[in-house]
Amino acid sequence: MLIVQKYGGTSVGNLERIKNVAKRVAKAKEEGNDIVVVVSAMSGETNKLIEYANYFSKTPSKRDMDLLLSSGERVSAALLSIALNEMGYPTIAMTGRQAGIVTDSSHTTARIEKINTKPMEDELKSKKIVVVAGFQGINKDGSVTTLGRGGSDLSAVAIAGALKADKCEIYSDVDGVYTTDPRIEPKAKKLDKISYEEMLELASLGAKVLQNRSVELAKKLGVIIEAKSSFNENSGTIITKEEDIMEKPVVSGIALDKNQARVSLRGVEDRPGIAAEIFKALAKENINVDMIVQTIGHDGKTNLDFTVPQNELERAKTVMKEFKNEYELVEYEPNVSKVSIVGVGMKSHSGVASKAFETLAKENINIEMISTSEIKISMIIDEDKSEIAVRALHSAYDLDK
Repeated sequence: MLIVQKYGGTSVGNLERIKNVAKRVAKAKEEGNDIVVVVSAMSGETNKLIEYANYFSKTPSKRDMDLLLSSGERVSAALLSIALNEMGYPTIAMTGRQAGIVTDSSHTTARIEKINTKPMEDELKSKKIVVVAGFQGINKDGSVTTLGRGGSDLSAVAIAGALKADKCEIYSDVDGVYTTDPRIEPKAKKLDKISYEEMLELASLGAKVLQNRSVELAKKLGVIIEAKSSFNENSGTIITKEEDIMEKPVVSGIALDKNQARVSLRGVEDRPGIAAEIFKALAKENINVDMIVQTIGHDGKTNLDFTVPQNELERAKTVMKEFKNEYELVEYEPNVSKVSIVGVGMKSHSGVASKAFETLAKENINIEMISTSEIKISMIIDEDKSEIAVRALHSAYDLDK
């Protein structure tokens, strides 16, 4: 088998942890597999490099920042290669450029355009373990680029797709995807398998296991991911195509996002284009609007509610002042949360929504906004009752069984 393994910052956080990663990689090699390893920078290293840059400038050039920040992953890759070679396993470390990763020229947020796999394939043919510095590539001008948040996961998935690897193992400090956050509900269970679609929903709702871009790319390339912990030998969670999951649970997980604030506009002028004007102005300020609810207009007026991240509420207030002649009253509620029910089985089962509403009603929790998709129901509720809601819904859908 050809396996791509990716190790996050906590997994390579110090020299002892890098040694443990080397032992894990060596074990996979001993089992007869061809191995490509993608590594992140040691935990805290990227932040330290950013601080160094900010000592000299608050607005350093993005090109220089890419060159600087890419060094963290190179250190991890070189150290892991040195450790494996010392253990008797022929290994070569590669930068993103040496691994053939070509990106566009969007410094600090580059997108992978293609991967020339020949350098990696040649080393694999010579029976070497290949260790690649994640999070980076090179543009057509020869400049180093970085891939932005979650970039090392993205590197691993892209390499697995390009090499047609049998599996991409993503190692971090959590050992898989759970039915909900175990810190909120201790009865949460680890999922054996989850579909790309469900993982995308959970990732967008705050699940920290994988970034959206990585899951989207895995789905596009057909890469099977296993999310595992580098700190134990437990099996992880397989992220794969929906059709490869035999028993599809109606609900797979409950997600909670506390970083929500609600904006309520009352008595908005009910005319064509008003919503477009408001949301265009918010987009211009890079404010991310999540849920939107507009009521049917009466007497030339309508009500419009939407949510934004809590840390963007003040900027949203500034934008709303531009439209003060378009509404009668505006209310801001910073202390709300979004609780969501996710599951591919919802496509073919009725009654999922009614059970959610009944469950929250029994807990005397008022639902302020509702949004649905084919495999998700999201509800805005009072932040103080959000964890009670998660535990109640987790029990209602038998996720602790």
